[in-house]
Amino acid sequence: MLLTVTPNPSLDRTYEIPAIERGEVLRATAERMDPGGKGVNVSRAVAAAGHRTVAVLPLGGAPGALVADLLAGQGIEVARVPVAGATRSNIALAEPDGTLTKINAPGPELTAAESESLLSTIRSHAGSAAWIACCGSLPRGLGADWYAELVARAHRAGTRIALDTSGPSLLAALRERPDVVKPNAEELGQAVGRPLATVGDAVKAAEELRGQGAGAVLASLGADGQLLVSAAGTYFGFARVAAVRSNVGAGDASLAGFLAAGGDGAAALAAAVAHGAAAVQLPGSVMPSPADLEPSAVTVTTDVPLDRPLTEPVP
Repeated sequence: MLLTVTPNPSLDRTYEIPAIERGEVLRATAERMDPGGKGVNVSRAVAAAGHRTVAVLPLGGAPGALVADLLAGQGIEVARVPVAGATRSNIALAEPDGTLTKINAPGPELTAAESESLLSTIRSHAGSAAWIACCGSLPRGLGADWYAELVARAHRAGTRIALDTSGPSLLAALRERPDVVKPNAEELGQAVGRPLATVGDAVKAAEELRGQGAGAVLASLGADGQLLVSAAGTYFGFARVAAVRSNVGAGDASLAGFLAAGGDGAAALAAAVAHGAAAVQLPGSVMPSPADLEPSAVTVTTDVPLDRPLTEPVP
């Protein structure tokens, strides 16, 4: 069982539009409504693959109730933590060329009692989990060291933990030695405080995060592929993609594939790449099912192209 934790979940509305024109009335050609949040997406991808998952979520108001209903409809168990504030609603505008414009609401502010209730709920489910995936930004009311406390508690319970967050909360959590961290290129550059121009720069940055406490670093480099840097070595993976439709949740799908495949080594990286490549070819934040995966399009190698420039270098 994979336990996911999303401290700031959302109700996501995605509209496909011909183009963004400021000041004009935009008519959508398609729309979707999905339960949102990085950990929520991981649970959705794991469930789509036929595995059991439990999503721990602080939920409030009508949007929170709708998130729970949508997840239940997808066969996902929800460990609901009631909060006074309403769950946030986010909007994404998807253009035909793959450009995505997102409007993310701040979400509710959690009280100290709600924060402790969230930690207690995680603890009550941790014993039966193979992995705990903690994902996304922290809502107002939770300090930057909240993830660090969660990692420490998970390890005391004997559970492996994967962390997908950024900024001060990522740096604070490294001291508690999370088993896996999953930054994208921008978050990786931010964590080490310098620009990344090549795949080799990303490898060095990942090695620094390992030096600060991360057991392994699974780094998404967008169109340039993915890196896995761990005690077992460094692997580089990429896949052929016919056309990008939406990159919402692609990194979350990658993490789900990685953990479902064991969370270590070349095979797990191949699963991560396959899931991410499938996700970007689906609308909105739809998570791929096994039928969407194309393993033959994936290449994983230890021959890392260190000098390859990143398509979107980190400034």
